[in-house]
Amino acid sequence: MKSTEIRREFFEFFKEKGHQIVPSAPIVVKNDPTLMFTNAGMNQFKDYFLGNKDAQNPRVADTQKCLRVSGKHNDLEEVGIDTYHHTMFEMLGNWSFGDYFKKEAIEWAWELLTTRYKLPAERLYATIFEGDPKENLTQDTDALELWKNILPEDRILLGNKKDNFWEMGDIGPCGPCSELHIDLRSEAEIAKVPGRDLVNQDHPQVIEIWNLVFMQFNRLANGTLEPLPSTHVDTGMGFERLAMAIQGKTSNYDTDVFQPIIQEISAISGFAYGKDEKTDIAIRVIADHIRAITFTIADGQLPSNNKAGYVIRRILRRAVRYGYNFLNIKEPFLYKLVSILSEQMGETFPEVPSQLDFIARVVKEEEASFLRTLDNGLRRMDQIVADSKEGDSMDGKIVFELYDTYGFPLDLTELIARENKLNVDTKGFEKELAAQKDRSRQAAAVDKGDWTQVRDTEDVVFTGYTSYEEKSQIIKYRQVKEKKKEFFQIVLNKTPFYAESGGQVGDTGYLISGDSKVRVFDTKKENDLIIHYTDKLPANPEGTVTARVDADRRQLTKCNHSATHLLHAALREVLGDHVQQKGSLVNDKILRFDFSHFSKMTEEEIKEVEQIVNRKIRENIQADIQDGVPIEEAKAKGAMALFGEKYGDSVRVVTFDPQYSVELCGGTHVDSTGKIGMLKIVSESSVASGVRRIEAITSEKAEEYVNDQLNLMAELKELLRNPKDMKQALLDLLEEKNKLSKEIEALHKEQAAGAKDQLKAKVAAIGDVNILIAEVALPDANALKQLAFEFRNEFNRLFMVLAADINGKPQIAVMISDELVAEKSLHAGNIVKDLAKNIQGGGGGQPFFATAGGKNLAGIPAAVEQAQVLAKEKL
Repeated sequence: MKSTEIRREFFEFFKEKGHQIVPSAPIVVKNDPTLMFTNAGMNQFKDYFLGNKDAQNPRVADTQKCLRVSGKHNDLEEVGIDTYHHTMFEMLGNWSFGDYFKKEAIEWAWELLTTRYKLPAERLYATIFEGDPKENLTQDTDALELWKNILPEDRILLGNKKDNFWEMGDIGPCGPCSELHIDLRSEAEIAKVPGRDLVNQDHPQVIEIWNLVFMQFNRLANGTLEPLPSTHVDTGMGFERLAMAIQGKTSNYDTDVFQPIIQEISAISGFAYGKDEKTDIAIRVIADHIRAITFTIADGQLPSNNKAGYVIRRILRRAVRYGYNFLNIKEPFLYKLVSILSEQMGETFPEVPSQLDFIARVVKEEEASFLRTLDNGLRRMDQIVADSKEGDSMDGKIVFELYDTYGFPLDLTELIARENKLNVDTKGFEKELAAQKDRSRQAAAVDKGDWTQVRDTEDVVFTGYTSYEEKSQIIKYRQVKEKKKEFFQIVLNKTPFYAESGGQVGDTGYLISGDSKVRVFDTKKENDLIIHYTDKLPANPEGTVTARVDADRRQLTKCNHSATHLLHAALREVLGDHVQQKGSLVNDKILRFDFSHFSKMTEEEIKEVEQIVNRKIRENIQADIQDGVPIEEAKAKGAMALFGEKYGDSVRVVTFDPQYSVELCGGTHVDSTGKIGMLKIVSESSVASGVRRIEAITSEKAEEYVNDQLNLMAELKELLRNPKDMKQALLDLLEEKNKLSKEIEALHKEQAAGAKDQLKAKVAAIGDVNILIAEVALPDANALKQLAFEFRNEFNRLFMVLAADINGKPQIAVMISDELVAEKSLHAGNIVKDLAKNIQGGGGGQPFFATAGGKNLAGIPAAVEQAQVLAKEKL
């Protein structure tokens, strides 16, 4: 079977078993503070397991895009070294939400693997949970008895809590699991060592293929376990490993999941795969990493310097480094692999082919940028080597700087150090790395108590589309400690408060009961649960509260959100259909809209977009908002769906003129565009490779902005004594300024020339070396630099130190002829650093020329004296 057929067979099998096939959730997590990336198939179903939401279908199956590169599940360092770990991988899964349990899960897993996929039954092993007396957990005898009906007992193995008890996190649903492992070794190897002895021993050909998790318990914050009200099944089967087993390969990378990419990397680099382990590892790393990069960008996460974006940037740079170091690829190449991945996986994941050009261009620009950084890092390394002597040890802080700033892995630094006969302080590096991780952990530390359940209820109801106030009851609450803050999270049975999502900020307002008013300072989602953030609890949590939204703030936010839709449509009209939303922020003060476009917008384009939006506002278009529209029907209407968002079977469609703006959106909006008043674009800028950002204001803020500009104009007119032609008056002023600047520049040159004549007389000789060490007063730093280079051109074998008073600020310049640098092992950068201590400053530069600035003008004589002593010693 080809990989596409394997995937298709999985879906068909579970359709026959009454499962609904659902699409993969985005790989980048939006509304779950515990996760940065989707790292398991169950992530999108957490609300069902937690009891926050009822599943519309109790049986579902899917293939989920997963990424494991941080936190508890981190496979990054194993990728490429072995043949079965990956950063991005697919997890095939079938799910039961309170429906079937262990019997069906086990029997169907066996049927699919042995009957449909025709894997050899005699090579399969099952593991079951052996129990844990410390947690008062008994052996999973139910699973054991079920497996006895299928397998001989010598192929049913006991597993400990680490291997056979699955937990969602530190708290939450969990339970025993039963894993299926397959032995892919040759008959000769099996004859020597039975497969049962290699299960869970990290053998590359005796691997876990499917994990059947039976969720029975809930882990509380205090560590204890309580039974769940209903049991669930959560299974996960690694698609890449499954393909390896079915296709009879001994490596995931030998399957048709990876081979097309691997062959292209080989063609680009000229290194054949399978010839040398070093280059093979590099090719495997690149083949794996381009998948992670492509899918995260397709789901809306661009490389950046923080959070999820930083993780993706590090993965991309890791791939570039492997190409640079081991395959001798010195120019962008990863972007060429995106089209191959699109061809392979586009049928299941259309988000890649539909954004192919955008993804490739983002990757190419990131590659080019990092290659420049890599060159800078190599120059920094050259400087470190030049400042060191044979046998020296590179300080751990410097090694960490190379790692953190320039992307140098430890092994690359060690390689260059060995070539230059230097040692590396690896312990110091590890200490710095651990300190960074500790800082990150402390910054992210959140202590959440268990939920206090006040009452049972059905799904939480959001009424905020039509109401700003609601009589509500508290379902549950918990206390949270985050850094030095303490606050409460409250869930209501029905609420008018909009929870932050889709770029729109969460509502603020009050929970009122009697004379008590509790401030709601934010509203957010955890998965699909609406959570109100408050500084304290209502006086009577069991009673009824009035939930009241800050109506003025919401109204201004609605204006900005509706204007964002109008702006999106106008950008597509002016710039082209390639424009796609890549992020947004909508609050009561401003709207920020990020979109795919590869060049700076011209003033004419910005003006045209603004004019179109304001024309649509003046048309006072009535909003047509429809809830519960089937997703396919909405798409047929031309509704714009955002990549990286998770949509259900039915969606909310917001239309401002069917011929102009139709979008899928859960946000709040004005009922007619005239309410927006006007829109004013205040900035257009770049935020990432291939992504531009517009910031704009509407309504009251736009009016304030226009009035401020008019006031500023009036003030400028007054300062210019109310000229008839203000533009001409400013041009005249600028012309006068330029004329004066040229006169000052001429005076500076004259002053510098006079200083040069005086200094020439002070040049002395030690042997055949011309020495000039002197104090000088100069108008600016450029004059000092120019003077130094003029002396370099006029005097051979020159050693010069000038300590300058530049408008009351000290500066030192050191210039040394190239031949003296070589003969005497001199380095201007090192010398100037030492001299700068006298003026309380610092600096550096090249071996032949360096400068330093400081704060202590009185230290100039001491610097000159030290330079004279140094000249005598060295020359």
